[in-house]
Amino acid sequence: MTFATYPSLADKPVLVTGGASGIGAEIVCAFHGQGARVGFIDIQDDAARALIDECDGAPIYAHADITDIPALQAAMATIADQIGPIRTLVNNAGNDKREPVDDVTLDDWNRAQDINLRPQFFAAQAVREGMARAGGGAIINLSSIVWRIGDGGMVPYATAKAASLGLTTSLADAFGGDNIRVNAIEPGAVMTPRQRELWYPTDESVRALVDLQCLREVLAPADIARMVLFLASDDARRITKQSFTVDAGLY
Repeated sequence: MTFATYPSLADKPVLVTGGASGIGAEIVCAFHGQGARVGFIDIQDDAARALIDECDGAPIYAHADITDIPALQAAMATIADQIGPIRTLVNNAGNDKREPVDDVTLDDWNRAQDINLRPQFFAAQAVREGMARAGGGAIINLSSIVWRIGDGGMVPYATAKAASLGLTTSLADAFGGDNIRVNAIEPGAVMTPRQRELWYPTDESVRALVDLQCLREVLAPADIARMVLFLASDDARRITKQSFTVDAGLY
């Protein structure tokens, strides 16, 4: 298959949170392939080094725990110093921990919000000034379809991902005057190595899931990355305050 090239992304400074593995790594590679200047934040140093090697040493990496907001913002500033004012922010980092609802503790609840929701706001806040001065840009928040379909074993995560859409629409309104577009993507059951290891360890379990989709092919990280590229590009210059589901039609 042949996929789109977006000339407007060439040389554009891009920042991806949680970019060392899974969907995030695919997003980093996709922007690199478009000629963007890419920086990413993660805590997985070995995976980050491997990704940088895969991308010919081009992406800029900063180690930071996104639950530590000052550390996150400092890492973002370090990356911006090297690649320029961020024109595209991809709030990708997250953790889909699963647990029975009766077992959820206050710490479990808070950590789910600290990983999946809070950094999205503070990262967006941190890039706004530089993005506005540079003429505008795009912020893309990764949500999830889990909040729509309901899953009693993922209540804190689903709540954070639902709240991400409220954040998206509100930031789109707040940042629109700066020519900053804010959109969200709701991925379905994307088969990352982590998902295979933790939740779908056998080919049979993957097939059972795929059979619940209208399009009965495995949903891959690249499928999400291609939507991210479109929303970051000038082709989407009049799209904001929206959420896009990429789930192959999961029932």
